[in-house]
Amino acid sequence: MTDASPSRTSRRARVRAPQLTGKGGWLNTGGKQYTLADLRGRIVILDFWTFCCINCLHVLDELRELEEKHRDTVVIIGVHSPKFVHEAEHQAVVDAVERYGVEHPVLDDPELATWKQYAVRAWPTLVVIDPEGYVVAQHAGEGHAHAIERLVAELETEHAAKGTLRRGDGPYVAPEPEPTVLRFPGKALALPSGNFLVTDTTRHQLVELAADGESVVRRIGQGSRGLTDSTWVRARFNEPQGLALLPDGSVAVADTVNHAIRRFDPESGQVTTLAGTGYQWMQGEPTSGPAREVSLSSPWDVAWWQGRLWIAMAGVHQLWAYDPAEDTVAVTAGTTNEGLVDGPGPEAWFAQPSGLAGTADRLWLADSETSALRWVDLDGAVHTAVGTGLFDFGHRDGAAEQALLQHPLGVTALPDGSVAISDTYNHALRRYDPTTGEVSTLATDLREPSDAVLDGDEILVVESARHRLTRLRLPEEAVRVESVAHRTQRAATEVAPGELKLDVIFQAPAGQKLDTRYGPSTRLLVSATPPGLLITGEGPGTDLNRTLTLNEAFTEGVLHVSAMAASCDDTASNSGSAAGANEYPACHVHQQDRGVPVRLTEGATDRLPLVLAGMDDRDA
Repeated sequence: MTDASPSRTSRRARVRAPQLTGKGGWLNTGGKQYTLADLRGRIVILDFWTFCCINCLHVLDELRELEEKHRDTVVIIGVHSPKFVHEAEHQAVVDAVERYGVEHPVLDDPELATWKQYAVRAWPTLVVIDPEGYVVAQHAGEGHAHAIERLVAELETEHAAKGTLRRGDGPYVAPEPEPTVLRFPGKALALPSGNFLVTDTTRHQLVELAADGESVVRRIGQGSRGLTDSTWVRARFNEPQGLALLPDGSVAVADTVNHAIRRFDPESGQVTTLAGTGYQWMQGEPTSGPAREVSLSSPWDVAWWQGRLWIAMAGVHQLWAYDPAEDTVAVTAGTTNEGLVDGPGPEAWFAQPSGLAGTADRLWLADSETSALRWVDLDGAVHTAVGTGLFDFGHRDGAAEQALLQHPLGVTALPDGSVAISDTYNHALRRYDPTTGEVSTLATDLREPSDAVLDGDEILVVESARHRLTRLRLPEEAVRVESVAHRTQRAATEVAPGELKLDVIFQAPAGQKLDTRYGPSTRLLVSATPPGLLITGEGPGTDLNRTLTLNEAFTEGVLHVSAMAASCDDTASNSGSAAGANEYPACHVHQQDRGVPVRLTEGATDRLPLVLAGMDDRDA
């Protein structure tokens, strides 16, 4: 369902907001527990997120400016709704809130109680509640900060006039900083000097450690968010992650939240930008070209392989590469659809590739959201060694076809041709041997390992949640662990077999309209796992409504739905002038890629509404 007309407060459906409940309690409130009644008079924005989700991390950054600008009227509450078993652990949520610099209250909801009360179907989802306690808007996916900013201004005006707006300090209480040498380090690299370089992610720095892996030689960067090219003292980063040694002895840095690749020269101490504009890549933008003129999206790791710097582009589920000879970047594999599909690079699907390691004939990668170990061959084709898809994970050794990982973030090539996997949410270091096809466990009792680097016959593991590098001797025999398998606890949506009406709800925000001057401004792409689940309705299109036919031979599966809508400022409604008075109005892209688990049940609903922006009128 689409609606190109601007919404107005007088036309909003008034739906009472359900209470906020979460077994894990509240974070960032100084120990105080809150109810919606305590927040009456404030504009409340619920951010349903989970810390494994790159789109959720994008939204955290999108909201920072709004959060600061409207701190006396708006209360943002993160409702942490886990996908993986590890994310249901309270301490893991505490760590994530600090790791990603969340500066608002967070409700830890490990059993998805509030998620279900608000009928949320996707990470991330934003719900806006007015000062009287009514839900007035819902947005799924990224790119909605501008629309919410307009809505907040409208609500401030309306409720100030009614006397129902309450200004003042919010409930956020900053936690006490911890005096550790590293704080949630991301990746590590052995330097030619014998020292180690580590991304100190939460402190927005690189740290050079001595050969012992503990003593600090120097810190690179000011330690505050920013994108500044300068000397090692004055440079600035924004949650850097991956590192790769370049042939000239310099280091490439995946500067994740800056959406850039930086270069650090250990000899001169200079930091420069190799690739990226500092802005997040959005659908429709160039996917190749001069390196510093093409936007990137949350690069998480980098690796030098086959004469190019390969980039794990977690933000758009792709692999890119930087060509130093041409000073260009380009997509090398992936469609931007999230999932696990092998084949030629342009046809493959990834899900947050987060770790890379190159060998003579393979580029290994940790594909975190599918809990998979995958690799690219010399012809650019993509293969899967371990992993089955978005919703199956666990800790199981043995034959690769049935082995399980849980959200791995790192991969390291070992001297014998096998690879070590930083199996992050299993707190383990795993090993895959391509010769035997077997998966084993090298070490357990780590804490969110995110990378590992070889040092002779030892390996240094980046224990991110213990804020250190941990030195291990590579064992001759694997550790035996009890086999555990999981599926995401997110409930499947029951739908009727046969025809299913898919409705993506998008209502252009106030002061905006769909701009069709250059063709359709909406896009919908649908597919399914397993592929046979969909008889009809698969593929791309420009209409946000579509009738699907589900195969009755299947009892369950996943519908992959990618929706995008572009809305532009309506100059007529903003200025009273004739439409088109501003030839180049500001435009905003709203997009959401989601996997919807479905269970085919006779007598269940034959309609699947997915909110991109707005409210589903049938629920009002």
